[in-house]
Amino acid sequence: QVQLVESGGGLVQAGGSLRLSCTASGNTFSINAMGWYRQAPGKQRELVAGIGTGGSTNYADSVKGRFTISRDNAKNTVYLQMNSLKPEDTAVYYCNAEHYDPGEPDYWGRGTQVTVSS
Repeated sequence: QVQLVESGGGLVQAGGSLRLSCTASGNTFSINAMGWYRQAPGKQRELVAGIGTGGSTNYADSVKGRFTISRDNAKNTVYLQMNSLKPEDTAVYYCNAEHYDPGEPDYWGRGTQVTVSS
């Protein structure tokens, strides 16, 4: 099993920045790609950004140019640097880790709240 613990959420004014961190523990050798998802009240959970083991990245169109995902494999940690935050970025942000075996379920963190005030 893998445990994911997020940190770094909080309240920030529009235009500000936050950095989220997610550290994995346990059977980390089972982890493939990692990423961040978010879920706003009344909306479905959506992918924000993902990063592969080799460093390849992908982003939701809504955050391109503002958010940067990075990964430190030695520390089993993935980061999400969020700049130029907007009120519509307000959501609970969840860390995700894919299992190498596609037949196994993904791992999820408990989430961290990000609130952007206008």
